[in-house]
Amino acid sequence: MKSCDKNLKAILKLTDAMIELAVKGDADREDTGCGILYGMLLDSAYKLKKHAEKEKQAHIKKGWWKEDQ
Repeated sequence: MKSCDKNLKAILKLTDAMIELAVKGDADREDTGCGILYGMLLDSAYKLKKHAEKEKQAHIKKGWWKEDQ
């Protein structure tokens, strides 16, 4: 697998962790400030994930992406 694909895979894994933390943090929060923080984290994660998925599809079309490596 190309290094650029490995990096994209790492971004996708990172965004999943960001989403999980944002959901958990929002459920556990005790004030509005933290709600804003977790909302920003969730929004950022979805934006990054959307762009990474778009790049992944571009790499698949180029024949670079190998799912099992």
